[in-house]
Amino acid sequence: MSESTLISSGSPFEKTAGYSRAVVDGDLVHVSGTTGYDYSTMKMPEDVGAQAVNALETIKSALGEAGCSLKDVVRARYYVTDRSNVEAVFAVLGEYFGEIRPAATMVIWCAVERRVFLAGAKPAQYLSLRLIAA
Repeated sequence: MSESTLISSGSPFEKTAGYSRAVVDGDLVHVSGTTGYDYSTMKMPEDVGAQAVNALETIKSALGEAGCSLKDVVRARYYVTDRSNVEAVFAVLGEYFGEIRPAATMVIWCAVERRVFLAGAKPAQYLSLRLIAA
C-alpha cells in the first residue's frame, strides 16, 4: 500500500470530525466534500453562488498544495440541497470547469436529508462538492 499525504484547509472541523480536506494517494488526489464556508470570516454566505465560489477556491487551494490544479480534476460530484439553486451553481461551475469538463454528477438531495443537513447551519448550507484529480 502506498503512503498517503494528508492536506488540511485549516478548518477546525477537520480535526473535530476526523477528516482531511484532501488525501494524496499515489497519482490521485481525493478531495473531501467541501461546502461554501468562508474560512477567512468563519461564516457561511447566504448566496448559493458565493458558496459555490468559496467551495471551489478551498478545493483549488488544496489541489495546489497537492501539486496539481483544477485542470487535473477527472471526477466531480456536486450535491445541491434545492433544485432552485441548480442554475446559480451551474453558472459558477461553468466558470471554473467550462474548459476542463471532468466526468460529473449532480445530486439534488431529498427534503428529509436536506432538513437534517441544514439543521445546524445558519445561514443554510446549499451545496457540497467532492472531486478526484489525477
